[in-house]
Amino acid sequence: MGIRKIGIMTGGGDCPGLNAVIRAVVKTSAGYGWEVLGVEDAFSGLIDLDYRSPYGNRWLDDDVIRNIHTRGGTILGTSNRSNPFAYPVERDGREVEADVFDRVLANWKRLGLDALVSVGGDGSMAIAQQCIDRGLTNVVGVPKTIDNDLGATDYTFGFDTAVAVATDAIDRLRDTAESHDRVMLVEVMGRHAGWIALHAGLAGGAHAILIPEIPYRLAAVARAIEARRVSGQPYSVVVVAEGAIPAAGEPSYRDDREVGGMRRLFGAAARVGEGLADIVDLDLRVTVLGHVQRGGSPSNFDRVLGTRFGEAATHLVAAGGFGRMVALRGTEIVDVPIREAIGHAKLVDPQGQMVRTARSIGVVFGDEAE
Repeated sequence: MGIRKIGIMTGGGDCPGLNAVIRAVVKTSAGYGWEVLGVEDAFSGLIDLDYRSPYGNRWLDDDVIRNIHTRGGTILGTSNRSNPFAYPVERDGREVEADVFDRVLANWKRLGLDALVSVGGDGSMAIAQQCIDRGLTNVVGVPKTIDNDLGATDYTFGFDTAVAVATDAIDRLRDTAESHDRVMLVEVMGRHAGWIALHAGLAGGAHAILIPEIPYRLAAVARAIEARRVSGQPYSVVVVAEGAIPAAGEPSYRDDREVGGMRRLFGAAARVGEGLADIVDLDLRVTVLGHVQRGGSPSNFDRVLGTRFGEAATHLVAAGGFGRMVALRGTEIVDVPIREAIGHAKLVDPQGQMVRTARSIGVVFGDEAE
């Protein structure tokens, strides 16, 4: 029996471009005569068919998807606490993680779905691979993350928009930094990878960029700030990725990991600011961009890439290319095994061309020797 009904879900953090993928999948599926079920909040809608009823799972048509490619977020909702292999449930009066994948399989059959398009980052792709290994084999992946750290694809949609938002903020903060002779510390997203910080920092003319891949020393950052002051430039802009790590230290966390979730990063730039305040004789200010980088209308690049990914993923379903993920290689859309996508994170190379370019124009990373 051929494909008649497919599901699509968006998992992990939201980002601009998700709706463009959804729209493309629905429109391309119409050419095959398929129905498309939008699954609410990642796997939550397959774990519980009454999840958020009557506002949860829904069949998608032209009326639902009209012009959604211009909108940020995702019309399906998303979650980073819906892993069916570690799902939060209450037992004996406390919340614990449980394997509820049997519910997913049962509801999959009840809905009569023939395939699933899973849109997400490294965590979502890892879950998709687990589903395949456990018997839900008809899965195709679409890579998504503003961090641009998913292996096997040159770019993920959402990244371009996030960099544009961060760059605009840096431009604005540089103006006020120069006006008041201040050091502005700008925290951007980037848990394990510093791509947003590096790209936005370069585009915005930052003087220091602190990223997870290059542990920093406060003394090195302070020397750069002081050198600028002595040269008649008594202001500086320091871009700090949320996962930036001090030498011989660890990232700045807010609290312990939530059940079914991940440990939350918090206060990376504030920690840098507090340390610099003791050794830099200038006024310092900290700005945390946070989730403002995730929202808003997607850039032209992200709209087009999301559309191309959605179209390619649908054709991949038609071709029976299950267990694979669409990816951008150069200017072409290809498909690769999902296992390849989750086998390694795509991190900034401390010796790579981007870092070398930044160092050549005077950007410091906090690892410079005295």
